[in-house]
Amino acid sequence: MASLTPLHGTELVDCARANAKQGIETAAYQCGYGQDLNKFAQELRQACEEMNLQVKELSGLITEQDLILEIGTGEIVAPDTESEL
Repeated sequence: MASLTPLHGTELVDCARANAKQGIETAAYQCGYGQDLNKFAQELRQACEEMNLQVKELSGLITEQDLILEIGTGEIVAPDTESEL
């Protein structure tokens, strides 16, 4: 759910990270900045600096753990019943 007001600080970084794969437009909207991409980027840079994060662009917030979780969403292979293998 999109924030009704612009997020700041760690909340902004967390929200931006959660939406980074969908692109800057979606991340800005979800973080409460609507279509104001410049303000979103400015606030995100400031929040990252305050947290000592070295991030140059939105995709830099995507971690290896996020990528591993994405890879792990494949098909589940299991027996039809507990007694069948």
